[in-house]
Amino acid sequence: MKLVGNISSLGVLTAIAASLCCITPVLAALAGVSGLASSFSWLEPARPYFIGATILLLGVAWYQKLKVTKTGDAHCDCETDVKPSFWQSRKLLGIVTIITALLMALRNYAFVLFPKNGATVAVSSQGDIQKAEFVIEGMTCTGCEHHVKSEVSKLDGIIELSVSYEKGNAIVKFDESKTSIEAITAAINSTGYKVTKHNFLKDSSQI
Repeated sequence: MKLVGNISSLGVLTAIAASLCCITPVLAALAGVSGLASSFSWLEPARPYFIGATILLLGVAWYQKLKVTKTGDAHCDCETDVKPSFWQSRKLLGIVTIITALLMALRNYAFVLFPKNGATVAVSSQGDIQKAEFVIEGMTCTGCEHHVKSEVSKLDGIIELSVSYEKGNAIVKFDESKTSIEAITAAINSTGYKVTKHNFLKDSSQI
C-alpha cells in the first residue's frame, strides 16, 4: 500500500510540473507578483512528457490498488481483511486522480481565475484612438493570455484588447490621450513576458 501512495504522490508532482507554466500566471496575478509569471515557461516543451508520466503513474497506482491479492499466500501469515486507513484507501487515490486531472486541464479554465475589469472608457476624441500590435515573447498557454489582459486592462484608456499566445501577440485599441505605447509595453513586461516590438495598425475601427 505504501508503494501506491508513493506512486500517486509522484503522479501529483508530475501533474504540477506539467501545469506550472499555467499555474504561475494565475498565482502571480492573484498575489500581485506579476514578474514571476513566465518563470516556468521553459517547461512547456516537456509538458506532453509530464502528462504521459502522470497518466502512467496513476495507471500503475490504480492497478496496484485494484488487483486481486491472493488470500492463501504461504509466505504471509497476516490477515487480508484488515481495512486500510484513509491514506491507503481508494477514496484518497480517487481524490488524487481528480486533483491531477484538474491541474492538467488548468489551461482550459484558467481564465475564470483572473480578476475581471469591466471599466467603460469614455473617448475624448476619435482622433486620439490608436491601435497597435505588440509582439510578445514567453507566452505558452491561455493562462498567459489572461494574465497579460489582466495587467493591460488596468490602464486608463484601453478600449479593446486581444491577446493570443499562439500568435505571440497582443492587439490593443486605446485612447492615446489617456495612455501610451510605453505604458502598455511596461504593463505587458511587468507580467514577466517580454515585448520584442510593436507596430501601429492603420484600421482603428475594430480588432
